[in-house]
Amino acid sequence: MTIRAVLWDVDDTIFDYGGADRAGMRAHLAAEGLVDGWDSVDQALGRWKELTALHWRRYEAGLGDWQEQRRWRVRDFLERPGMTSDEADGWFDRYVVHYEAAWELFPDAVPVLDLLARDYRHGVLSNSSIHAQDPKLRTLGVRDRFEAVLCAAELGVAKPAAEAFHAACTALGLPPGQVAYVGDQPDTDARGAVEAGLLGVWLDRADTGGRPELNRITDLHQLPGVLLGDTRFGAPSTFG
Repeated sequence: MTIRAVLWDVDDTIFDYGGADRAGMRAHLAAEGLVDGWDSVDQALGRWKELTALHWRRYEAGLGDWQEQRRWRVRDFLERPGMTSDEADGWFDRYVVHYEAAWELFPDAVPVLDLLARDYRHGVLSNSSIHAQDPKLRTLGVRDRFEAVLCAAELGVAKPAAEAFHAACTALGLPPGQVAYVGDQPDTDARGAVEAGLLGVWLDRADTGGRPELNRITDLHQLPGVLLGDTRFGAPSTFG
């Protein structure tokens, strides 16, 4: 079946989330006088990511709202459980300033979106929230390239559940077999998409390899060939 649309993951796929997160945390620790409290920025960032995942799961389970999950991330990170909401909000807002100052798209994102614009429709499916992703895409200047932006927090279901992929296909008015999904996670993104009936593409920027059953690319410039059925990338063709 011909691919007519591409659904995109955002963080670490078109947007350099890892780079922005590291640069933002480094600047924020310095500004807050917290550098000496950690052996390295990577150690602090590892703890921040751990708490982000923990409190995001709590938020998905309905334990607190969007703002409250941010506050508990800050309280746990600083080991200050009695921190007031205003204090936690202020700390997080100051972090966001540093984080957003480091926002960048990957260099291959816009050229490939330009290349595909004539032949494919585009949307976003993210395991985040519209509160995070819509402003990000607007700030980076690419929001108008996507017909729909769907996020797990508002959908009530997250990748790799088939329901998340199917909701995004419905938003585009296309059956799963006519939609490709591109993301940086082999299981959550590529395998989940395949199991939902889409063409799944794993963007393995680090070239870690493995997973021969998946369509794997290491640069978005390889994506047009995959969309056209070029089997030089990723899983071999099953046709004789």
